[in-house]
Amino acid sequence: MKKLFFGIILLAFALALPFSTMAGVEISINIPLPPHILFPPPPELIVIPETYVYVVPDIDIDLFFWNGWWWRLWGGRWYRSHYYNREWIYYSNVPRFYFDIDPDWRRYYRERNWHGHRWDYERIPSQRLEQNWKNWQNDRRWERQGTWGVQNYQPRPQQQTRELRQQRQQQYQQRPDLQSQRQPQVQQPQRQQQYQQRPDVQSQRQTQIQRPQRQQQYQQRPDVQSQRQPQVQQPRRQPQERGQQPQR
Repeated sequence: MKKLFFGIILLAFALALPFSTMAGVEISINIPLPPHILFPPPPELIVIPETYVYVVPDIDIDLFFWNGWWWRLWGGRWYRSHYYNREWIYYSNVPRFYFDIDPDWRRYYRERNWHGHRWDYERIPSQRLEQNWKNWQNDRRWERQGTWGVQNYQPRPQQQTRELRQQRQQQYQQRPDLQSQRQPQVQQPQRQQQYQQRPDVQSQRQTQIQRPQRQQQYQQRPDVQSQRQPQVQQPRRQPQERGQQPQR
């Protein structure tokens, strides 16, 4: 019974070992995840005019909902989740909706004024949004119902919208949190120069330079010179003719 008990323990340990190894590999990825967001009740959102991007306006961080995902910019990186407060997944690119958002939307929200027009935004519970966002987008709900709640507002021409997107992309690249992540890359010629100045590399180069000199000095040694005397060839012995008689 004791042998059977110890055998079961060893088997359980062997089965648990690969899982612990896999967990160690996942932890080794050096991309931090944002902390959870604590909401007493589920959050309410508003829709940004001229977009189908929704944002939680009453918190200090930028928390968006777009295309069925919750989006969050944290530490200069983008994350998304199916939940507004947990299980964030790193997203390697900038979501394309971000450059359609006016950077001053918070000020317009507080003033209830969108570019000189009264903005009667609608507060949308998160659960209602998650259930209806796709139908609203397909039906173009916010254009049909009073242009996003902005009174007497006319959307911008497409050319002006494209120019604003390009301008916002340039401004985004200059954000301090993004600049801190971009470590300057050392140019290749500089690396090569630093490599050549390493003591071990210089000693190897000096050895290679001295090697031809040592070979020349070796060739001039007297014992080596004496071995290189030209060998005198011995005359080949002529064979005697078989029919010749010896002289008497």
